[in-house]
Amino acid sequence: MKIAVASGKGGTGKTTIAVNLALSMQEIQLFDCDVEEPNANLFLQYPLEKLEDAIILIPEINEDACTHCNACAEFCKFNALASLPEKILFFPSLCHGCGGCKLVCPEDAIVEKRRSIGIVESAASNTMDFYQGTLSIGESMASPLIRQLKTHAKDEDVILDAPPGTACPLISTLENVDYCVLVAEPTPFGLHDLRLTTEVTKELKIPTGVIINRESGGYKEIEIFCQSQDIPILLRIPYDRRIAELYSRGIPFVEEMPEWKKKFQEMHDQIREVVC
Repeated sequence: MKIAVASGKGGTGKTTIAVNLALSMQEIQLFDCDVEEPNANLFLQYPLEKLEDAIILIPEINEDACTHCNACAEFCKFNALASLPEKILFFPSLCHGCGGCKLVCPEDAIVEKRRSIGIVESAASNTMDFYQGTLSIGESMASPLIRQLKTHAKDEDVILDAPPGTACPLISTLENVDYCVLVAEPTPFGLHDLRLTTEVTKELKIPTGVIINRESGGYKEIEIFCQSQDIPILLRIPYDRRIAELYSRGIPFVEEMPEWKKKFQEMHDQIREVVC
């Protein structure tokens, strides 16, 4: 069962939830898919080992064979290729590595070469296998790295810490997941972002539940929205000074407050009933 933990924006406690959920389980894989700023290991402090480079295949134009027909540039919706009367210009930072330009070239004038965009690292403990991807500085193509990172997922319990937002990196993370846990703050901004992310999971037809983080009891609109959309509230984490202090020290709160492990395990069982 693959569970993604997502939110509409950063700072909602999404990584905290993903890490604490993973630490509450046995024999689980945790993937930090926020490859532009991976931070789950700030809490885990595992010694990471490099597994591999993250590679995309980019086109290389054989000018001797190219007739400048413009087919490749017209195909590329990301504008990574531009056709001049006597030359094809290529912009590597815009290339998604889809290979479509090579397929449409009528002169077979395009070959593909490997380009590294980041690295995949891993670590293991007695209960968890942890993986993270790190996008190289200056690179903008997070989705290929996320897809390569996810190839290490086995057919067992998997938790994916998704990148914030509702753009391509989130979509890449949500591909083929069984359930999405959305973390929301009980504030007007939190409600706004929850509306956006639930639209994404609805479009992708992924079963979804909500964790209300830093709940203080004064703002009920998150609950009203979830009721109106028939989205279950899986867990409520209060605005708790002890949890905040542990967070500030980089300590997952289930390690010092073991009563929360049972709550996360019960939530996991609740999700399994929906998925299975």
